[in-house]
Amino acid sequence: MDKLKSMQVFVSVVEHGSFRSAANYFDMSATMVGKHIQFLESSLETRLLNRTTRKQSLTESGQIYYEECKRIIEDIVDAENRIQMLENTPMGTIKVNCPVTLGSELLAPIVADFLQEYPLLDVEMTLDNSLIDPFQSDADILLRIGELNDSTLIARKLGYYNLCFCASTAYLANQGKPDELEDLKGHSCLGFVYSQGQTMQSFKLSTDAFSKRNSRLASNNGHALRAAALNGAGIILQPRILVCKDIEFGALEEVLAEFTPIAKPIHLVYRSRTLSLKNRTFLDFVLKNLSTNNQLD
Repeated sequence: MDKLKSMQVFVSVVEHGSFRSAANYFDMSATMVGKHIQFLESSLETRLLNRTTRKQSLTESGQIYYEECKRIIEDIVDAENRIQMLENTPMGTIKVNCPVTLGSELLAPIVADFLQEYPLLDVEMTLDNSLIDPFQSDADILLRIGELNDSTLIARKLGYYNLCFCASTAYLANQGKPDELEDLKGHSCLGFVYSQGQTMQSFKLSTDAFSKRNSRLASNNGHALRAAALNGAGIILQPRILVCKDIEFGALEEVLAEFTPIAKPIHLVYRSRTLSLKNRTFLDFVLKNLSTNNQLD
């Protein structure tokens, strides 16, 4: 086996906490992950991990080997970055983590242009509404909505995440337009399931019209709610970047504009001020493209 690959797998197992998570990351089976660990243990003639059916932990030798493997891998990455900077030719894969709607509506078109301009660079973009720990994630760059609490992170503000109430013109023609938030209780509301059965709107509004109990449709996907609204199912409160074209073309109509929640800031986040050439190239490209984009104003 390739020892460097086995070392990378071992580090991933330790940092992700399980064979299955490491297997998903490397796109291999959990059995193959186990073979990589067995190869290292056989080569070193020592056990690296204590494994039970419920959890795993590093042995004393495993802790030492993990720290050395991580240092070696970081040194290799640093050497590759230095060569790229010497040649001034960025290459490799940039790993990005981003909320679903923000990623699909805003970032994906920018990434498409980026890939055309930099043929030696690839992007692995994970769209996830879960709030992951940047220091436990393998993502190079993360996009986050809301105020940042961790002062150790490096952040660049991109703009604001604006929400708006809207519904199809046909629905409003049949059911009438709400004038106050309380009027929503007399309407069909479509709620975004945020976590633990709650809806995103129930955290933001002084009405429970969008609660899971009262919503005619609750979903964890804004695109599904948009499609339902376009077909006359009811009123949604969704990001403006998701519905702005529908409103512009008259398929959806905005309502209750004066009652929309306060816009939240969007930040591009990374862990260190010292960026590799590939990551700095991506960062600069995104910032440049967003500077001419008024969707986040």
